[in-house]
Amino acid sequence: MAKKPRSIREAAMDYLSRREHATHELFQKLLAKGYESDDVSAALERLADQDLLSDSRFTEAFINQRINRGSGPLKIRAELRQKGISDAMIGAFLNERDVIWQEAALAVRAKKYGSKEPSDLKERARQTRFLQSRGFSSEQTRYAMREDNDEL
Repeated sequence: MAKKPRSIREAAMDYLSRREHATHELFQKLLAKGYESDDVSAALERLADQDLLSDSRFTEAFINQRINRGSGPLKIRAELRQKGISDAMIGAFLNERDVIWQEAALAVRAKKYGSKEPSDLKERARQTRFLQSRGFSSEQTRYAMREDNDEL
């Protein structure tokens, strides 16, 4: 007895039951499974109409997850763009000028290196590169490297 092919909705719901997905991301996964582009688009539109698929819900969950991992706003923005989220939606959820990012950079640095100021220029450069690789801006990195932030 041959296995009955799953409907696009079933396959999409299987992905969505595990975690939130961006529409573009889910579209790509379903195409890779061999479903037709027009059929996938129609199915995803129906899921969005039923509020089972939401780019805004995905964006909010993704940002919170990445903040908890210690990622900065520049890295988060780039990852969201790769997932097909519009700049307008990213901007609505990700305020890069918010003070929270400075405090997050400070916390990430303190977790990895402790709260003491770097002892020399080489160590300072290493810590700065670390924070920038995590996606923090130059301004946020400078804030995290300041001497008067030793209260952590």
